[in-house]
Amino acid sequence: MIHKNKLDKSFGPSGSFAGYILFAAGLIATYSDPAGLILVILGAFVGFSSTSTIIDFDKRRIKFSNNLFGFIPTGKWIGIDPEMKFGMKELTVTWTVFSRSNRSTDTVNRDFRIALYDSDNHEIMEINKNDSLESAMNELATIRKQLGLGSGSIL
Repeated sequence: MIHKNKLDKSFGPSGSFAGYILFAAGLIATYSDPAGLILVILGAFVGFSSTSTIIDFDKRRIKFSNNLFGFIPTGKWIGIDPEMKFGMKELTVTWTVFSRSNRSTDTVNRDFRIALYDSDNHEIMEINKNDSLESAMNELATIRKQLGLGSGSIL
């Protein structure tokens, strides 16, 4: 069974919104000039690119993926060893955008991430994103159970 977890937009919320605008403007411009396809391609790349993880429970492996244009996955598979551990962390990410009049707008995202650690407690990758601590704990227990790992986890 393969499970896909969507993590973040590659260019943040503001960059993603700008990509959507470029994409739409490119579609409109393409009706009058084929050069509008450049805007369509650039807008699709910036607006739809994202990061995710793919977990293959049957083969016990995980892949961190950058999804180019939203549908072309890149990355390589990492096998799950019995000495690997899962951990949880609270993450606060602040995206700052400056306008032409030099005013800043901050977008703050707080969430809980489940991460994969090696045997030396070094983080390998983030594998899941949750809005609350309870849902993160439930998801952590589910993933550990499906991968058959022991109770070794980092909190």
